[in-house]
Amino acid sequence: MKKPFIFLSFVLSGTLALQAAAVTFEEMPQASERVMPTKADQILSFSRAIDQAKDSIVYIATTQSKTQEYLRKVNPLIEEFFGRRYHPQIPKRQSLGSGVIATSDGYIITNSHVVKDADEIMVRIPGSEKEYAARIIGSDPKSDIAVIKVDAKGLKPIKMGSSAHLKIGDVVFAIGNPFGVGLSVTQGIISAQHKDSIGINEYENFIQTDASINPGNSGGALVDSRGALIGINSAIISSSGGNNGIGFAIEVDMVKNIARKLIEDGSVERGYLGVNIGNLTKELRQLYAHKEGALVIDLPSGSPASKAGLRRGDLITAVDSHVIEDASDLKNTIGMYRPGTKVSVTFERDKKDEKIDVTLGTLEGGISNQSGSLIDGLTLEPLTDDYRYRLKIPDDVEGVLVTEVDADAAAASQGVRPGDVIVQIEQEPVDSVKALAQALKKAGKGYKRVYLYRNGSVFVAALK
Repeated sequence: MKKPFIFLSFVLSGTLALQAAAVTFEEMPQASERVMPTKADQILSFSRAIDQAKDSIVYIATTQSKTQEYLRKVNPLIEEFFGRRYHPQIPKRQSLGSGVIATSDGYIITNSHVVKDADEIMVRIPGSEKEYAARIIGSDPKSDIAVIKVDAKGLKPIKMGSSAHLKIGDVVFAIGNPFGVGLSVTQGIISAQHKDSIGINEYENFIQTDASINPGNSGGALVDSRGALIGINSAIISSSGGNNGIGFAIEVDMVKNIARKLIEDGSVERGYLGVNIGNLTKELRQLYAHKEGALVIDLPSGSPASKAGLRRGDLITAVDSHVIEDASDLKNTIGMYRPGTKVSVTFERDKKDEKIDVTLGTLEGGISNQSGSLIDGLTLEPLTDDYRYRLKIPDDVEGVLVTEVDADAAAASQGVRPGDVIVQIEQEPVDSVKALAQALKKAGKGYKRVYLYRNGSVFVAALK
């Protein structure tokens, strides 16, 4: 029997940064009353709410050109038979997705994977046959949220809901452009909340729903029975690529937080607490008064948490007024704060509750605005102790870790692969993401010599 797999509607992107003033979303008033028809002449219908919401859902079409280098990777015999001067007619690949109008002046929220690596992004607004060229304002692959912009006025922004008042069993609707057939609405319920550790994104806070989500729905809206946005449809679990009744939408509070940072700052900088954390096991729960929280396993020397006085064995139970359920919850919560923010951390030590204030640092590796990389085709992360242990990288090797390599990029054709460590650029040693960025700036535009460590030796690639 085939194992289910996570299916994502991957499509492609281009980038252009744009700064904006503070953004304000249209919020739906909070509601706690849940009702059913009470008269014989009443029909349970959500058409009025859906009519309002669907005017805020757009169709997104992206195109990407295949390169000759890509064709040589697919079939190395192309060069052998036709020579290096062979230039075939390479068709463009087109993909379809969905987006949600966030502001009346053209900001649109979608998935990062919907617009990844696109050469061209076209948007069609509901009720109009006109197509608009869109540009990427910012993209955060770690949460799979992106914001694009079209030059249009008077659009109908969706009203934003809140994650705080959602309940399992609430009726929800997925609105989008599945399989490119046009605007479609499917109905279901909230099956589960606050789902994480699914393995789709680095930062996960999902609503699970049985409303049908199919390829092309990615980036579209999950709305409640009032038509308020409660999530951005992102992925499904499927053995065939079609809907099997398990879909995931990114919770709206995370969506608003990430989208606001992308619009206002052009990038996402996440706060850094500086703790290695885990969850309470059945055995460990016997040692703590609280049965939920994030257990501090280790603290890097000089981290904000270490400076503030946290220790190994402390159980973090709250940040400001937010109760922490587990390690993933703490990671997501801290990631929503900007660096430099002072937060109140509640923790249990020796079965007593204590509080300290921590000023968050900057999480390096947040190279997430625009294309998501400082070097074309490479996704980069700090070389942490965990990476050193897993990849058996010696302690005396300093640098920045390559975690992903785009198969179409020049780096791939020169042999760069995940697990390599960038140790030097031109004559500048690299020991952090910040140092790498400074070395790239000093080296200037165009190709430069990038030195990489792998399995005890160093090699060089010409990258830009």
